[in-house]
Amino acid sequence: MFSNIYKDRPVLLTGHTGFKGSWLALWLNRLGANVTGFSLPPATDPNHWDRLELGTIDRRGDIRDVDTLIATTQAAQPEIVFHLAAQPLVRRSYRDPIETWTTNVSGTVNLLEACRQCASVKAIVIITTDKCYQNKEQIWGYRENESLGGHDPYSASKAAAELVVASYRQSYFSASEGPLVATARAGNVIGGGDWSEDRLIPDAARAVAENKSLEIRSPGATRPWQHVLESLSGYLLLGQNLLQDHRQMADAWNFGPGPDGNRTVASVLASMQTHWPELRWHQTASPQPHETTLLQLDSTKAQQTLHWRPVWSIDHGIAQTAQWYHDFYRHQRLTSDQQLNQFVSDAKSLGRDWAKDPTN
Repeated sequence: MFSNIYKDRPVLLTGHTGFKGSWLALWLNRLGANVTGFSLPPATDPNHWDRLELGTIDRRGDIRDVDTLIATTQAAQPEIVFHLAAQPLVRRSYRDPIETWTTNVSGTVNLLEACRQCASVKAIVIITTDKCYQNKEQIWGYRENESLGGHDPYSASKAAAELVVASYRQSYFSASEGPLVATARAGNVIGGGDWSEDRLIPDAARAVAENKSLEIRSPGATRPWQHVLESLSGYLLLGQNLLQDHRQMADAWNFGPGPDGNRTVASVLASMQTHWPELRWHQTASPQPHETTLLQLDSTKAQQTLHWRPVWSIDHGIAQTAQWYHDFYRHQRLTSDQQLNQFVSDAKSLGRDWAKDPTN
């Protein structure tokens, strides 16, 4: 996979104890990378990271602690850095804007400073979000050249992180020998192993496990939904191109689903209910903070330039997610390895470039 670019390569992964970070740690481990993780302890119990038991170098710290981050980076001597550490929740950002702004903006500055002081770093992939765009509730997907913005502190802080990256790219990383830095913006990711607060699928899984009706806020809100492995395949493919010194790839990239992934909350729950018949939900009657109603991504740039495309339909991604939680709650079994195997196998069958044998 990925032309074996990650085999035996030192990698720094921030946020490795989180939902997406733990899945990326699993995949990098499978690719033979020498991964050093830097993150706070897992925020929930249960959590995906502890159950994986990967044996990855596990360094704990706050991304806002620049001295510890620099020391960790120097010790790891990474050639590529994947930056996923963040405060990723919209409603939490309303409750604690200072934490959100300092983690997502100052944390990104700290990470780039740590990379700037480490000569081994050749490539940096900064993960932001589809919510970094100035949302105009438009019916077509946002492209990478559209205006950044954000109503809530989370969205706005991620837009600001994009500006930080652009500034560092122009100010410090523009020389031919400097590291290449890119940003990646994915849609609403789903998948097993997510127990975050105020996220649809984890909340639904908890409701089913506790035999309760799920309270939802905006059943008609439309989002670009995709399985977590879809976005991670994009991040890894982007990292591969940066390591291969394709300097034109040091830019911003959308990794969103196909048109079938643009669905309402109610539609996603209805699909989930086909796998969890006991799933019930109701709309809250209490006032809620502002959240975007319509958001879609245009991934044409990644499709045409990186030759990246989704592997699973959203319905298949939902089915895999439902099965993961079923196996976990009913059989105390973790199926992340098996699902990654299936995803890679399906990608090969579809002829995805990143999944091809580089010797053929």
